[in-house]
Amino acid sequence: MNILVTGASGFVGRAVVAELLSRGHAVTALSRQGKGVGGARGVAADVTDLGSVQRAFGQAGTVDAVVHLVGIIVEQGAQTFRKVHVEATRNVLASTPREARYVHMSALGADPASPSGYSRTKGEAEELVRQSGLNWTIFQPSLIFGLGDDFFGHTLRDLVRLPPVVPQIGDGHFPFRPVSIADVAAAFAGALELPQTAGQTYALTGPTEYTFRGLLNLQQRAMGKHKPVVPVPLFLMDLAVPLMGILPKPPITRDQYLMLKAGNTADPEPARTVFSMPMRRLEDDLPGIVNAARA
Repeated sequence: MNILVTGASGFVGRAVVAELLSRGHAVTALSRQGKGVGGARGVAADVTDLGSVQRAFGQAGTVDAVVHLVGIIVEQGAQTFRKVHVEATRNVLASTPREARYVHMSALGADPASPSGYSRTKGEAEELVRQSGLNWTIFQPSLIFGLGDDFFGHTLRDLVRLPPVVPQIGDGHFPFRPVSIADVAAAFAGALELPQTAGQTYALTGPTEYTFRGLLNLQQRAMGKHKPVVPVPLFLMDLAVPLMGILPKPPITRDQYLMLKAGNTADPEPARTVFSMPMRRLEDDLPGIVNAARA
């Protein structure tokens, strides 16, 4: 199968490309830079520009399937959630051959009515996919962990590493069910090989549910830290987070705060049984993740 992968140079993209290649597929890696990824041929495109996307599809030749992974966690300048999640998805859908399979990366909690701009635009993009007339499958991953991830290898690591105490948002009971990058890659590749997954939406979550406090404790153990954890009342966070937005690099954005308070969990069984995911455990992989981030 000839597969075009958008966002191929990113954390998830590299893993998905590697999994597809290992299964014998031919892969074209679409990214802004146009560099090849792990043996896949590269093409350059700005997914927020329809003409650029159409030219990239033309360079890719015959496209049997499209895996659309492009997304951002933090808005920067012209790279807004609406432009990257909604407009880019519209451009990729318009460029995808009508007979091709289409697999879309959304996010757990995607909802057009969400107060979070991230989750709202992810939900709006899902609606475009469902109305596209293509042979689609949508995945909604939870927090994704693996070597090079942004949350456990950067955000949570800095939260534990930098302050003299570890700040905990509220009572720390918000639930999370992180999923490994290996499981995510297996699911995306599997969807292209299983016709019965067309027209379906799957949550991608791991085998264990944790509270936010539990994640902080795991992170401390993996990093060899023993700092006191200090709860920060939500009413103080509600006041502080908007003020942090004026900083060049705020420690937490409004959208990240809203998503943390909402939690991020779902039943892993529907996807696990369909895609035979390995279901790797966070506690097994976290020491390697933080050690690699330290290097």
